[in-house]
Amino acid sequence: MNNRIEEERKRRGMTQQQLAGELGVSRQTIISLESGRYNPSILLAHRIARLFDAKIEDIFLFDTEEEA
Repeated sequence: MNNRIEEERKRRGMTQQQLAGELGVSRQTIISLESGRYNPSILLAHRIARLFDAKIEDIFLFDTEEEA
């Protein structure tokens, strides 16, 4: 699953540490999310989307090929 977290974070002028603080997670979690090594829980995905004033599907790009 790809995501637009880094793009949205930078667009808002936020550092990884600032985003982590807003979400209540570690900076390492943000690094893992942005690199695509970690898929968040639905609760974290919801918090990220709300923070960016977006829908989950606007931030997280689901590839139907991966589901097979």
